[in-house]
Amino acid sequence: MSSASLAARLLRRAASSSRASTLSRRCAHSSATSRAPVSLAQFHPAAAAAAASPSGAPARRFLSSQSPAASSKISPDENLRRVIDSEIECVVESEEGSAQQIDPPEDFPFEIIDNPGDQSIVLKRELAGETIKATVYTNFDTEEDLNNEGSDAENDDDSFKPALQMVVTVEKPGGSILEFECNFNDDELAIENMRLLNRDAKFTENAYEGPQFSDLDESLQKSFHRYLEVRGIKHSLHDWLHEYMMTKDEREYVVWLKNMREFIEK
Repeated sequence: MSSASLAARLLRRAASSSRASTLSRRCAHSSATSRAPVSLAQFHPAAAAAAASPSGAPARRFLSSQSPAASSKISPDENLRRVIDSEIECVVESEEGSAQQIDPPEDFPFEIIDNPGDQSIVLKRELAGETIKATVYTNFDTEEDLNNEGSDAENDDDSFKPALQMVVTVEKPGGSILEFECNFNDDELAIENMRLLNRDAKFTENAYEGPQFSDLDESLQKSFHRYLEVRGIKHSLHDWLHEYMMTKDEREYVVWLKNMREFIEK
């Protein structure tokens, strides 16, 4: 299986998950709803296709608290344009207030591939003849409750944190590809699943992919974690990745809003 097809599988997984932006809490006074964690196993292509919404559109909690109210004197299209303009203004002001350079950690070994319009980024490096790629995306359908004091989370903008997930591939020249599905949180980098892929064989749902990672012997699990660490996939990347992905999401959101406004105006 080619690297391009692996990336396509990841995007199909990510596209099926509901997304809710952290920036919406800056622009709205709505109650945050806690959700049960979502296992990466649910992002298998077959499961993703079954769970996809009819529209395929991601869910996002937004609207500026100062969005103009609907008026019977203006058309629905014009009202929508005004609401979009208000949302863009709110998000841009929020970005300007928190604008900062998101520099990578010291001795960062990866090339960052961040294409405008993509909801994910790719970290890539060559090491001892191997090609290591980590496709990172933000799963807004799973949020960590960071409020350890038990206070009212509905009014605490920092009480929820979107989860980071990634698919890591280790590719050897002319050989198979080892793929890891990982889940990042504040405490650890958890390997949810792994599989060995034959680049020349067609993907089939009936192919044996090995046991669940959690069913492996504990010493074997630790060894696989160490295997990723020496290739640069470490928990220490979490804080930087979170800041980077939040900044990217806000940037992509503004572009999406502007594209919507352009469509409405035509």
